[in-house]
Amino acid sequence: MVLTNRSLVTPTTNPQLERALREKLHRRNEVGGDLGELEPLAVRLGLMQNTLKPRFREPHLLVFAADHGLAVDGILDPQGRTTDQTVHMLLSNQLPLTVFARAQQLAVTVVDCGMAENMANHDRLLVRKIAHGTRNARVTAAMSLEQAHAAMRAGMEIGDKLRGNATVLAGVGVGAHESAALILARLTDTPVRDLIVSGPDMDSDELGHLMVILQGAQGRHRGVVEPIEVLAAFGGFEVAVMVGVMLMTASKRHLLLIDGVPACAALMLAARIAQPVTDYCVFCRSHSHLGLDQALNLFRATALLELGMKSTDGTGATLAWPLVRSAAALLTEVAEGEDPGPSRPGDITPLPDATPTADSED
Repeated sequence: MVLTNRSLVTPTTNPQLERALREKLHRRNEVGGDLGELEPLAVRLGLMQNTLKPRFREPHLLVFAADHGLAVDGILDPQGRTTDQTVHMLLSNQLPLTVFARAQQLAVTVVDCGMAENMANHDRLLVRKIAHGTRNARVTAAMSLEQAHAAMRAGMEIGDKLRGNATVLAGVGVGAHESAALILARLTDTPVRDLIVSGPDMDSDELGHLMVILQGAQGRHRGVVEPIEVLAAFGGFEVAVMVGVMLMTASKRHLLLIDGVPACAALMLAARIAQPVTDYCVFCRSHSHLGLDQALNLFRATALLELGMKSTDGTGATLAWPLVRSAAALLTEVAEGEDPGPSRPGDITPLPDATPTADSED
């Protein structure tokens, strides 16, 4: 079984438009001064939307939740919570993530991709449960190829129905970081230790325990190298659903804000299917985990905002969102008496949408 992508995500490369965007910012600089990193971000936003006037509508924060079979070997959540407890706190606005999202007028949806527990109905809970958690990757494949494809299709359906053009993606669940680390390690030939060590003060017994678990999983699936097979081997229903969302939304030239190691693992998989998906990504972070440093390094990226937090994935993106809007405003907002100018330079025309599809084939 393979994933086919009949219409690849369109690269944002457009020298004529990029030159026009930089010239527009230069003219603004003559009045307002240099605005540092906001300016290259503004250029990227214009290239994503193929316009001199990038605008955002109905931004949405999606938190993808799932349980992982690896957790039975003694993997614990850093805050000591179960996955359903974290989701309950998100839905009841007990975490800074949702508090900040509401303050920034970001719609919030938690997607149950494969939690072990069934949550009560909630207007901000979207149930797309593939199974009640993955299997233990130390013993067998975390999911079947059929489940991996089903999860990606579910993600594509979610992405297709989003009303806005900017999406924050984050994954939560006990074992989510470790599962994602296994995926990234295999796809990029990175030592898994570099992706799980939290910092110089990490307890050596904890690190040793995690290494035994993860090296056991790596050994079990030592011959697996194809991206979708890697996803199935090491799991993460939340990662699989995120892959589908990323492919669909990037095909529509929408902005993706990537926050956390699970989201990075999903992006690495999505990029193996349609490499230009990374053109549409801005990276954020919600904690100072050294493994996240390594994950970002794999994309040669840095987080838009560094605050030294230790919070739920997605929190940093909610705080970075005003910076994204401000970067777009450099190009879209018009001073009093200023010529608003065209939306596109010269003969640039809108690019057609491309819609990727996920199919299973024997």
